Amino acid sequence: MTASEDFDSETLDAANVLFRHPCTFVKGVVNVAGLPSDALPEVAFAGRSNVGKSSLLNALVGQKALARTSNTPGRTREVNYFLLDESAYLVDLPGYGYARAAKTEVAGWNKLIQDYLRGRASLRRVFLLIDARHGLKESDKPTLELMDTSAVSYQAVLTKADKVKAGELEAVIERTQKELSKHPAAYPKIIATSARKSTGLPELRAAILTLMQD
Repeated sequence: MTASEDFDSETLDAANVLFRHPCTFVKGVVNVAGLPSDALPEVAFAGRSNVGKSSLLNALVGQKALARTSNTPGRTREVNYFLLDESAYLVDLPGYGYARAAKTEVAGWNKLIQDYLRGRASLRRVFLLIDARHGLKESDKPTLELMDTSAVSYQAVLTKADKVKAGELEAVIERTQKELSKHPAAYPKIIATSARKSTGLPELRAAILTLMQD
């Protein structure tokens, strides 16, 4: 595994152009029956509650309030669909690992995520967001195993990288690489990002563009 994604300047430029196009909220889905048609390619964003998914999505598309942000973990309780350039979906999955939510509610979110991962033919990849300050936690492991068994390709994206010193960030990347090397569905490159400083966003946009073109 390597710690970053390598793209040529043409791909990076094309990705930046793509993400300057309109991106709009389509719908929030509470069960698989409500999923939109799978005619368009899509990528999904998963991660522990309060990992920074909404902030990263907003930074990716250059909008301040496309995805709702909150200091309260577990606010995203639906599978939220956003349409990018009328040609692809960005999908925000409910955060997991928030123990204070009611068990029945957590079970419902988890079932929705499982059904989505196992049955979505248009899903190109899941970007698994990991807080760079903490790395992988026990609460991430069931999701890793679910994606392995569902044969869903997923890629680690470190969030809040600006809040970690360079040496500490390298250590987190190394530990994450070591753990993900045990998982067959894990894509072998990690992208370290900061929504606040835009670090890693060009590479993440380019990764998404490449997936849409496959």
